[in-house]
Amino acid sequence: MKKKSLFSPRILDVIRGKSVPFTLRGELTSGITVGLIALPLSLALGIASIPAGAETPLPAPALGIFTAIIAGLIISGFGGSRVQIGGPTAAFIPIILVVISEHGYSGLILATLMAGVILLLMGLTRMGALIKFIPWPVTSGFTTGIAVAIMLTQVPDFFGLRLEAAVPKEFFEKIPFLLQNLGTFNPYALGFSLLCVAVILFWPRLKLRMIPGSIIAMLGATILLVWLGWEHSQGVETIGGKFGAYAIPSSFPRPSMPEWNMALIRSLIGPATAIALLSAIESLLSAVVADGLSGDRHDSNTELIAQGIANMVCPFFGGLPITGAIARTSANVHNGGKTPLSGIFHAFTLMAIVLLAAPWAAYIPMAAISAVLIVISLKMGEWHELMRLHKMPKSDALVLFTTFALTIVFDLVIAVQVGMVLAAILFIKRVAETTEITRVDGRDTLEKPEHIAQGKDIPEGVVVYRIFGPFLFGAAEKMEDAYSTLDVLPWVLIFRLNLVTAMDATGMNALISIVERMRHQHRTVLLSGLHQQPLRMMRKSGALETIGEQNICATFDEALHRAKHLVEPRTSVSEVKSSVSHRSVASAAERNDS
Repeated sequence: MKKKSLFSPRILDVIRGKSVPFTLRGELTSGITVGLIALPLSLALGIASIPAGAETPLPAPALGIFTAIIAGLIISGFGGSRVQIGGPTAAFIPIILVVISEHGYSGLILATLMAGVILLLMGLTRMGALIKFIPWPVTSGFTTGIAVAIMLTQVPDFFGLRLEAAVPKEFFEKIPFLLQNLGTFNPYALGFSLLCVAVILFWPRLKLRMIPGSIIAMLGATILLVWLGWEHSQGVETIGGKFGAYAIPSSFPRPSMPEWNMALIRSLIGPATAIALLSAIESLLSAVVADGLSGDRHDSNTELIAQGIANMVCPFFGGLPITGAIARTSANVHNGGKTPLSGIFHAFTLMAIVLLAAPWAAYIPMAAISAVLIVISLKMGEWHELMRLHKMPKSDALVLFTTFALTIVFDLVIAVQVGMVLAAILFIKRVAETTEITRVDGRDTLEKPEHIAQGKDIPEGVVVYRIFGPFLFGAAEKMEDAYSTLDVLPWVLIFRLNLVTAMDATGMNALISIVERMRHQHRTVLLSGLHQQPLRMMRKSGALETIGEQNICATFDEALHRAKHLVEPRTSVSEVKSSVSHRSVASAAERNDS
């Protein structure tokens, strides 16, 4: 069987003529439509990601646009999905704000570059499939927490608050500050915000896919604001008023080298890892959604490599962290995109808008930008999961709510770290709970005939235990508990392992500890029904020599036969030789695995 290539961009299928049937017109139409959808989102995400007063190489709106252009080209050109659209997303906003506030914008650039390296290594080491094992309560918790955090950042622009000081970054200081300043709201700005939200929410009912509701809302709000003249007469803030008349330059930025030193790198390892994990999770989730819509199957390792390359390139142009964007990817499929060409056309559409219409962006009301982000937050939050916390298993509810709360109160880095640790602890607990070590007698009826204990004679001086489930570190203590309950130490102790499919080092050490204690008392431990994985581990570690290959039995019947000989009168035990014709240990394990 031919080994699958580690890096196989889907654009190669188009170049080689092996892609699904498509038309250039269809790809162009879809690309333009997605580009129009990405325009207001990129503007809004750029603005929301940069705290007031931060020094950046480009105005905040430009950072969002140029990130979307660069990421769109790279993800479509190198990605492992036919229809994935890459760019900045709302999920990064909370962590970007934290990194900039603590390390400045140069710290964000370096953290993004480091995250790109991590993603690249994850793809090269074939870790694409492992990302899928991140627990759902963790992803659901931080996704909803991010939605709340974004909405909090948009309160000043949404209400048009007249603030005399910067909004505190700490949650317990931010909430009182916003509540105290709600009385300074601008009713005209709030009116624009509510109007834009209504347009965005109700526009899809008209089923005009070629023109996204966010574009209509921003364009309509801009025209209305200029016509009424409320920017000056009523104090409705615009992009130009906040970021200058040239908020979006009409030329592409020149590449620049991010500043770095070892101390800064050490302090950014945590944020960079969080950015990388978030990018990996969201991009692969988006690719899975795209697979369901398009009937395709993405290459997760190639996708991670592409995400890594994009996050390594964007910082040189002052860009933000990027990932696969679920909403834009879904829109691409719904509008007929079938190949990476549609994603490339989406990037060129954004580039054309920058070159031709950049000066007009200065007139867009900030209220319209905040409305776009509020709607994004409402859609990305998994609110229904919070409503059903009381119906979930308590452990899952604890992980979800803890991750959710930490994301809001502190930041995504802490939330993901604590959430993963909690999820790991609960996983260990569940494994330990599902693994059983029970004493067996002649009435047992659980296994196949050669392993079954029912009706079989278990000699006096022989005790049998069955281990059921994975024998991992969370369950190893149960073996000690079972051993300690023995009132009289038997001459032979049989462990039936035919229901154990996996064993780790801790489980094996617990077993070897009992073998050595039994041997010290001139007693024997027999293992029956050993599977391949535990067998390989024992052989590799040398534990097989400690146990003795003659004490590894293929079936329970063979273990009983050997035990009967071992418990014959102890005066002749040294002369007893097992009459069992022992099969090779490997073939015994193969029989049990089959």
